[in-house]
Amino acid sequence: MRKNSLARTASSFRSSRSSISVGGRKRNKPKRSTDQAPRRAVRVFDVDGNDVTPLPLHRAEPGDVTSQPDRRLLDELFTDSESDRVKSSSSFCGTSCSERNVKYADLCKNRLDNNEYVGRAMQTCNGALKDKQIQTDKMAAVDEGTIASVWDIYDSFCNQIKTPSGEEAVYPETTMNTSNGQEKRGQQSSSCSSFSTASTICSKLEMEMCEDSFNADYHLQLIMSSESFKYSLLVMERSIVANIFQTRLAAYRQLPTMEDPDSTVKPGAEERNEDGEESSSSPTLKHVLTLSCKLTRGCNISSMAWNKKNPDILAVGYGDFESRNQKPSLICCWCLKNPTWPERVFNCHSCVISLDFSADHPSQLAVGMHAGTVAIYDVSQYNVTCIADSSDCLKKHLKPVRQVNWIKPAMTLSGEDRDAVVSVSDDGRMAKWFHSSNRFDCSDLMKLGKKSAKIKKTKQVLPLAVTPVFCVDFHPTDSNIYVVGTSEGPIHKGCVSNNLNFLDTYQHFHPVNHIEWSPFSSDVFLSCSSGQIIHLWRKDLFTPLLSFTSTQMAVDAVKWSPNWSTIFAARNEEQVEIWDLKSSIMHPTIVHHAAAGVKVKSLLFTRGTDCVLVGDTDGQVTVYRIKNLRVGEDKQVDSLDDIINSAASSYI
Repeated sequence: MRKNSLARTASSFRSSRSSISVGGRKRNKPKRSTDQAPRRAVRVFDVDGNDVTPLPLHRAEPGDVTSQPDRRLLDELFTDSESDRVKSSSSFCGTSCSERNVKYADLCKNRLDNNEYVGRAMQTCNGALKDKQIQTDKMAAVDEGTIASVWDIYDSFCNQIKTPSGEEAVYPETTMNTSNGQEKRGQQSSSCSSFSTASTICSKLEMEMCEDSFNADYHLQLIMSSESFKYSLLVMERSIVANIFQTRLAAYRQLPTMEDPDSTVKPGAEERNEDGEESSSSPTLKHVLTLSCKLTRGCNISSMAWNKKNPDILAVGYGDFESRNQKPSLICCWCLKNPTWPERVFNCHSCVISLDFSADHPSQLAVGMHAGTVAIYDVSQYNVTCIADSSDCLKKHLKPVRQVNWIKPAMTLSGEDRDAVVSVSDDGRMAKWFHSSNRFDCSDLMKLGKKSAKIKKTKQVLPLAVTPVFCVDFHPTDSNIYVVGTSEGPIHKGCVSNNLNFLDTYQHFHPVNHIEWSPFSSDVFLSCSSGQIIHLWRKDLFTPLLSFTSTQMAVDAVKWSPNWSTIFAARNEEQVEIWDLKSSIMHPTIVHHAAAGVKVKSLLFTRGTDCVLVGDTDGQVTVYRIKNLRVGEDKQVDSLDDIINSAASSYI
């Protein structure tokens, strides 16, 4: 009886677990999946022990197949029986994962068109991010050193050597015999062989280090000789020099000067003399710049010429052609932006007497030498090249070339309008030089004879006896007309197209050292001679219109100012004179004496500024500024014409 009661209790307990009461309603619990292992059938017994288990409503026939697989819930899918857990614990993890994937795939298939699956949206809360700090030890640098012996180098070198197959190279060892003496000898030979090998390796390493050092020096030389590096140095040098000479360069260009904050000299202090008194307002020459360097110091300056395109480029010839021992001459091209060192430096085989730049080709410089050579140099590159030389020409000058000038002749028959070089020499010839691709040749414009020099016009052939020609200058507006000065005194006016006779002859009684046309009036030119007189000529009058007496016996050169029509400068070895025709025709306005022991050898005005350049026997080109010279604001041409007309009226 007790047993039946327990059975009923158990049966009722099982039946009560088959349903769940929610809110007074019973909901059947979803069936568990039975595809893992078969379960024992549940049977119900009454009190008397009779089997009252309900029979199924549908009895499956042997041939029937269920149309749909069993519906399983997701929680039942991953709930395994005890036996399954045992099996899974003993099986490999990969097999369990594979079975679970298959089950999940079946579950996804059964989910379609199934009312027991409900889709719900779920929102999760993301917590605030937390900072995570990391603590590490401080990295400290430690200096370490070691000593590498010959054997360390040898061992390291052996470890780096590989055979073609990739294995380490094996060096043969010295064979040792069994006897003690032979063994010692073998050890000694092995030691010597190893030491010699190590020495060879060290030698190779030293050779490699020397080779690397040589390559480094070679690359450094390439960099230093490159054009870009030279240009960078040029820009840096210009910047430094402009900073050092800013005050002087500004004074040369007539620009306002900036006060140097580091200077101890107060503004205006340089305008005072040594006694502390202010300088007078009388006209004078004030020192501005000096173009000199160690290379040119002590050399005699024979000539100077401005570049016709760049007003800052000045060519200076160094050489003493008056001395008996002629030495190779030096030519420097200076830039006023850098008065400490010339831009171009090159040597000539003979002493330089005259220089002139071309107008059509500004980089070409014509040079007249004491040996009678006429040469043309290209100064555009650092390595100056001689593009033409009359040394091999059959018509070259036989005596010193006193002056060279670039002219622009009339158009040739071939249609070319090339500029040419005209030279005058002590051999009495005036030649015109043409430079072509393969030769440098000339033709005589005039050959002066001593007898014909006294005749105004002649049609006879010029005699063999010649008269040295000292100077020449071409008309400012008509390059076909020129005037030449000779050693006997008369000045001849000639034409390039007529090489048989002169157009006119002006009476002059002393050797003519220099002639120059006025840049403002094409009818007027100046001449100076070994005498004490400077003459002003008008081309239609054959005697001087005005004469100026210099304070010295000889006048070596005379130059018109390119800025003021009534001002010209004259020089001799002792001093420089500045004449202002508007102020006085009797005395020079400014007289500047040379320093003790120094002689003046060259004179040149600047273009666009009120400065004058003076070259001396010490190799210095000094730039002076003309101060306190009141020339007025009148038109320059009118000022000179008024003086010429006034002198011409009294001349008549």
